[in-house]
Amino acid sequence: MRGNYSFRQLSSTCYRSLQNEPINNKLQNATKTSTPSKKTLTQKRSETKNKKSAISDSEIVKWNMSITTHMRNGQWESALQVFNSMPRRSSVSYNAMISGYLSNDKFGLARDMFEKMPDRDLVSWNVMLSGYVRNRNLGAARVLFDQMPERDVVSWNAMLSGYAQNGYVDEARKIFDRMPDKNEISWNGLLSTYVQNGRIEEACRLFESKEDWEVVSWNCLMGGYVKRKRLVDARRLFDQMPMRDEISWNTIVTGYAQNGELSEARRLFEESPSQDVFTWTALVSGYVQNGMLDEARRVFDEMPEKNEVSWNAMIAGYVQCKRMDTARDLFEAMPCRNISSWNTMITGYAQSGDISQARNLFDRMSQRDSISWAAIIAGYAQSGHGEEALHLFVKMKRNGERLNRSAFTCSLSACADIAALELGKQLHGRLVKAGLETGCYVGNALLAMYCKCGSIDEAYDIFEEISEKDVVSWNTMIAGYARHGFGKEAMTVFESMKTVGIKPDDVTMVGVLSACSHTGLLDKGTEYFYSMNCNYGITANSKHYTCMIDLLGRAGRLDEAQNLMRNMPFEPDAATWGALLGASRIHGNTELGEKAAKIIFEMEPDNSGMYVLLSNLYAASGRWGDVSRMRLKMRDNGVKKVPGYSWLEVENMVHTFSVGDSFHPEKGRIYAFLEELDLKMKLDGYVSSTKLVLHDVEEEEKEHMLKYHSEKLAVAFGILSIPAGRPIRVMKNLRVCEDCHNAIKHICKIEGRLIILRDSHRFHHFSGGSCSCGDYW
Repeated sequence: MRGNYSFRQLSSTCYRSLQNEPINNKLQNATKTSTPSKKTLTQKRSETKNKKSAISDSEIVKWNMSITTHMRNGQWESALQVFNSMPRRSSVSYNAMISGYLSNDKFGLARDMFEKMPDRDLVSWNVMLSGYVRNRNLGAARVLFDQMPERDVVSWNAMLSGYAQNGYVDEARKIFDRMPDKNEISWNGLLSTYVQNGRIEEACRLFESKEDWEVVSWNCLMGGYVKRKRLVDARRLFDQMPMRDEISWNTIVTGYAQNGELSEARRLFEESPSQDVFTWTALVSGYVQNGMLDEARRVFDEMPEKNEVSWNAMIAGYVQCKRMDTARDLFEAMPCRNISSWNTMITGYAQSGDISQARNLFDRMSQRDSISWAAIIAGYAQSGHGEEALHLFVKMKRNGERLNRSAFTCSLSACADIAALELGKQLHGRLVKAGLETGCYVGNALLAMYCKCGSIDEAYDIFEEISEKDVVSWNTMIAGYARHGFGKEAMTVFESMKTVGIKPDDVTMVGVLSACSHTGLLDKGTEYFYSMNCNYGITANSKHYTCMIDLLGRAGRLDEAQNLMRNMPFEPDAATWGALLGASRIHGNTELGEKAAKIIFEMEPDNSGMYVLLSNLYAASGRWGDVSRMRLKMRDNGVKKVPGYSWLEVENMVHTFSVGDSFHPEKGRIYAFLEELDLKMKLDGYVSSTKLVLHDVEEEEKEHMLKYHSEKLAVAFGILSIPAGRPIRVMKNLRVCEDCHNAIKHICKIEGRLIILRDSHRFHHFSGGSCSCGDYW
């Protein structure tokens, strides 16, 4: 049918023109028109042939050059106009159009032109084959390759390059072995494929199978050895080289510098016959990577010539050491800033917690790339400004910037922090569309997002889909189950981790011990704690001890918890004493609580949470004078209590509530519903925990103060706004109070809803009148 295209076009044109002609004219024309004679047709063909031959080959060359010029300038539409106006076209004309379309990222137009081409030559096939390879469409490239009527070494090299660039090493080798003729590009292509994919032994065998390698090949293999820190092999190869260029010297200097052998790096640097800017930069980078900033700066100042890489290496060194003022001075003095310079500074400020300076630089950038956007998004996400991080992600997309894995993972982290599950799911969908959802890096970010947003079942589905799990994947799943109070599930994942041969690390054991603590698995936790050094070579750190003290304290074994603290090989930190204070509150041990609190106040005088914990302990014991004393102490020390607030996501909007909230647009409806619920709850046996109110007032007033806590308001709004059958997910910035915990157990039973509450410590899954924590939090 392709060959009939011009016929169909002509027929349709005729049809349209006839439609506009009167019927009588059609009949008259039909009558008048007679079949041309054979002589007339011969004359016409001769005239056409003479007209075409009148266009010389030199004129066709000029047309072709014009097409090429337009294409190089990005003016592909102008090139098409030239092509269409040509009285005669050669295969070169078509090839220029195809090649030009490909260089201007118009792959579809290039393919269409190739399909229309009346007579394809070998160049046409090779150009189109390279186009498929460049677009990573290897399936179509292979089909085209197999269809080629003839192939040359360029064709074979294009196919080999396609497999190599996409990591199909074995397929690349098969193509190489089938090649009837090989040139240096073929040999170098396969060698670099082995090196880039970490198959260094096969690269070595290939190198030894041939003698007359070019210097670029020697450099390639030496670079592979350097990358894998095989300096002995790299040096052996360097010493054997029949001829060296600047890249050879730069590679070996870089290898020694990066591996901390700076004296040898410096000796080779001075021995180098020509020290170009890259040799100097390699030495500067080596000193920077080994934390020797003063020596790096001395070499940097000695450089006879500097480029962007030199400046960026020195700036990056200061950024890594948090010397942002010096980095900024160097950045401002830099005569040749590029995007990488700006990105390094933005990342440095963001990681130092100075997000305002990071944003200031970001806004000043005249040009940004995907790394710039990812850096500022990461900065906001890591500094607790999740909503602004997500706002920037949306802006990045609207600006047409390519969304990379880093931007997605930082945005997923922001969704996790503010528990924006629906938005996180939308990002998940975009990841799948973009083909970026595979691999540990993104998979782990998705896993963490679902865990932190309270969707533990979906988190496990993601965990199962990660084909090559690393230790972070296993740790995230174990910690996720631990925070949700599913200790047995956490233990199951831990055992599976050991079965598949992944060695647990110190983070793994924190997750395991935390799971035991959250679910009261005292014997199991004790066994893991005392065996992890012997079984896994892990020495207990402060976090492990804190988990163990928390586990013993919650189980009521306060004496054992204190003994463990006394026998710690280092001084307990505030978190460890905080675990003991929390256990004292649970079991009403005021004396021990006061002791722990006193030490915490010395370590962290601004920790308002500890003041509140001790105040709760006093209030529960009826010691109102001590409650007042704590309040005065907080005021005198300038300590402000962190206000409690809760939030939930409804139809892509985050609704936030504070205690006694009077700003929400639906406050009237929410309060009316809570009054109804309060009556139903009392009929169900609910009794307010008035002992938790830190004010010495009447019981009725205490009940009123407890009724409108932020988590109750959020739960009530969730029931009113989220359709039945769907979970209600509420987040709170502080630990949920005992009264709200008790109330939500009654609410979930009365309303028949699954309510998932994430507080500052863990998740609570309320269903059927009980909580997954077993009232053990």
